[in-house]
Order: sequence, then C-alpha cells, then structure tokens
Amino acid sequence: MARLVQFDRLGGPEVLTLHEVEVSAPGAGEVRIRVDAIGLNRAEIMFREGSYFDQPVFPSSLGYEAAGVVDAVGEGVDGFAEGDPVAVVPAFLQSEYGTYGDHVIVPASAVVPRAADVAPDRAAAVWMAYITAYGPLAESGRVRPGDHVLITAASSSVGLAAIQIARHVGAIPIATTRGAAKKQRLLDAGAAHVIVTDDEDLPDRIKEITDGVGVRLAFDPVAGPGVETIAQGIAPGGFLVVYGALDQRTTPLPNAQSYPALTSSTYTLFEITTDPERLRRAVAFVNAGLTSGSFTPVVDRTFDLADIAEAHRYMAVNGHVGKIVVTVTHDDTTA
Repeated sequence: MARLVQFDRLGGPEVLTLHEVEVSAPGAGEVRIRVDAIGLNRAEIMFREGSYFDQPVFPSSLGYEAAGVVDAVGEGVDGFAEGDPVAVVPAFLQSEYGTYGDHVIVPASAVVPRAADVAPDRAAAVWMAYITAYGPLAESGRVRPGDHVLITAASSSVGLAAIQIARHVGAIPIATTRGAAKKQRLLDAGAAHVIVTDDEDLPDRIKEITDGVGVRLAFDPVAGPGVETIAQGIAPGGFLVVYGALDQRTTPLPNAQSYPALTSSTYTLFEITTDPERLRRAVAFVNAGLTSGSFTPVVDRTFDLADIAEAHRYMAVNGHVGKIVVTVTHDDTTA
C-alpha cells in the first residue's frame, strides 16, 4: 500500500487528507517514484482553493515537485531504471498527476536524474524555483552582465533562485520585500540591494540605486495594479515579466502608449518544461550552477508527510524565506 494526499472538495488546508491506496503500476511513458521529499509551491495552494488555471477532478491529488528513487518504469521509458535517484520537474497538470505521496506515478518527461550526493530535501527544492527564474533571466538573453534586475516578493524560493541566477550571469539583483523583517536575510542571500516597499517608494529607490537609469528587467509574481508602479522603475528598452498572480485583481500590463519603450509579458515555466530541448538546456544550466556552488537551494522548514495540512498553513502565512519541504519516511516492511 502507498500513502497519498488527496482532497475531495475545494477549501483550506483541512481538506487535505492522507489515504492508503494500492500501489499502481506505471503506464506507458510513466515512472513510479519512491518519494523521499516533496517541495511545496504556491500553485498547490491555489489548486486546492480552486483559483489555479488548472481545476481539480475529485478525488484529486496535487503537487509538482519531489525527489526520490525510481521504483518502476512503464513501457517505452528509456534512460531510467529501478533504483535511480531522480527528481520531478513541473511538466504536467495537477489534475492528471501529483507528487504528494510516498509512491507516485508521473510522466517520464517530468523526471530528471539526481546526483546521488544531493540530499532529497535539497533536490526537491530546486526545479520549480530555478527553472522559473532561468527562462527570463538566462535563456531569453534579456539580462546582460552589469544590468540591474528587480526581483519582487524575493523571499520566495523563486525569488531566491532569481537572485542567485542574476549574480551568476553577472547582473545586479535588487530584491523587494514588504516588511523589514526579511531584509537582512535577502542581503545574506545575495541581493545587492533590498527595497522594503512598506517603508520606501519603489520607483524612487530604483532610480537612486541605478543612478536614474532604471532596471533592465523586472521579474514579478504578484501582478495586479502594482505592476504600474513597477513599470515606473524600468529603464527605456527594458522588460517587465509577470510570472504569477498572487494579487488576483486585474493586471493592467503597461501599454505602448504609456510606456513606449517597455516590453511587458507573462511567463510560466511550462514554456520550458513542456519543450524537451528547452528543458534539456535548463537542466544543464541549473546542474552546472549547483555543481559549481553558484546555486544553493534555500530550505526554510521541513514537515512530515503526515503534517501536510500544517505545512500548507505555514506556507499561507508568508513568513518563510525559501522552500518549504515535506519529508517522507518509509516502512520498508510494508512499502
């Protein structure tokens, strides 16, 4: 038997329940993984609440990231064998697959090798964060050495990954946080500057930091009306990339009439993870950074799988800096 987190209605963390289910065999093109750690993401809260672009089909599982070892492979799967250490990247719909369990089945296209010396809790904290930041900051070519990059809501796992990637490509990361409590932690994480938006005027501080030039790229997960304020700090010819919707109000992306030299766009990591060639490049880039020490995933706190509802409550409070990880223990006499 396997333990699997499911929910049968929309709602708060209390709808998440841990069930015992029969271990299924992977189908064609699928891999079954014996999970050791799970990385939590804001998308899973939104999915549980019904505010995500993908809607659950009940009873629904959930989850995008995990690390463990291959337990079985389905027909037509090449490159993986039982016992291989692996990690799962977000390359599927949560309405079809999920990673919250001790044995889960996912598409082989969403599985990447994991170095045996990388602990599962670290491996589970990598792929959503680093691939999300990789696209606009590294692959697009929009960010060059010496450019200033604005990273809003920077204490998230994606924000911290963006800080590290910006520094890795020679750019200058400017982080934002609402309150002063996280300022020093962001500086310690590598931000060149931190703007506390509850206390400081964002466009004014950007102009001060950049000597009036503005940032080359703003990387924002919040959206909503605040993008207008962000746009005021972007240099002519610069870019605004919105990759989330934490503020569910209408997002007035700056138009050419108001900001004629600004390019604004939305972005999701699925643009990369569902394209085999782009994913191959992203995995190579991230693994190189991990190997060199340029990239170090930050784990804020770990929870046990049995405490998954409490882990979701902790994430909803927004007090964390970095990734929240759920660890999975196995009873090998029954697993």
